[in-house]
Amino acid sequence: MRPVLMKGHERPLTFLKYNRDGDLLFSCAKDHTPTVWYASNGDRLGTYRGHNGALWSCDVSCHSTRLITGSADQTAKLWDVQTGRELFTFRFVAPARSVDFAIGDHLAVITTDSFMGKTPTAQVKRIAEDLQDQTEESALVISGITGRINRAVWGPGNRTIITAGEDATIRIWDSETGKLLKESDKEAGHQKAISSLSKSLDWSHFLTGSLDKSAKLWDARTLTLIKTYVTELPVNAVDMSPTLDNVVIGGGQDAMNVTMTDRRAGKFEAKFFHKILQEEIGGVKGHFGPINALAFNPDGKRFSSGGEDGYVRLHHFDPEYFNIKMLQLR
Repeated sequence: MRPVLMKGHERPLTFLKYNRDGDLLFSCAKDHTPTVWYASNGDRLGTYRGHNGALWSCDVSCHSTRLITGSADQTAKLWDVQTGRELFTFRFVAPARSVDFAIGDHLAVITTDSFMGKTPTAQVKRIAEDLQDQTEESALVISGITGRINRAVWGPGNRTIITAGEDATIRIWDSETGKLLKESDKEAGHQKAISSLSKSLDWSHFLTGSLDKSAKLWDARTLTLIKTYVTELPVNAVDMSPTLDNVVIGGGQDAMNVTMTDRRAGKFEAKFFHKILQEEIGGVKGHFGPINALAFNPDGKRFSSGGEDGYVRLHHFDPEYFNIKMLQLR
C-alpha cells in the first residue's frame, strides 16, 4: 500500500470528510483554511478562505454543493463547494467545534465550546435553499453538558442528536424538543474524554474513540454497547469501512510524552480491527506525529489519514487487503 502524501496545510490536521460520491476529500486543520482535494490522486483543487481561527470540523451536503465548517474564531460558515465563495456566517459567543448536516441538508447541528463563563451547547440551525431566507436563528439549543462537546451528529431519521465529549458520556437527545433520552452507562462506557465519533453508512450504529485507549461500537437507537476495541495509546480518530467488517483507529502520544528510547517512538499508526471479532488485523504507519483524523472513502477501496505533522496521507488498498477480509468472513 503506497500512500499519496498531500501537503497543503501549515498546521496539524483536525478533520477529514469525503463527499457522498467519494470523488472529493475535504480537510480541516489549525491553519484556518479548509481545503478540497481530488480523492483519486490527491491533487489539491482549492481552499476556502475566510476563517480567522483553527478549523475543527466540516461536513458536505448530499449533492456536494455546500460545505459547512466550524472554527475557533467563534463562527460556522457555509460555502459554495464549486466556487469557494462564502455563502453565510453563523456567529456564536464561543468557538464552534462540531458541524453535521441532517439527512436532506435542511438542518445542521453545530456545537459551541465553554468559553468566558458560557457553557457548551449543541445548536440546530435551519439551512435555507435560498440564501436570502437564511438566518442565524437557532431552531433548538441543547445545553446542560459539562465539558466540551467534541462531536454532535444526527441520529437515524433525523429524530435524535447524539453528543459526545470531554465528560466521557454519550447522550442521545430528541431533535424536536431537546429532551435527553439516553446516556451511556458509566461502567460500560468510556472512562476518559471521547475524541471522535463516526456513524455507519446506514446510521444504525456508530463508533467512538477515547483517550482511555479504546474505541467502542454502539447501537444508535438504544445506545447499547456492541463491541470494544482496545489499543495501546490514546485514540484521536476512528472510522468504519462502508463495505467490509473492519474499523480503523488512530491516535498516539503527544510529542512531549514520546520517549526517545521507544523503537516505535510515538507509535503513529492507523490500526485496523475486525469489527465483529474485535481482533487487530493490521496497521499502516507513516505519520511523524499523532493521527488526528481518519476517513474511509465511500467506495471502501481507500482511506485517508491526517496527522499532527500537517500531512494528509491517501492510502489505496492492495487487492490482498480484500482477499484477507473475505477469508476471515468465511
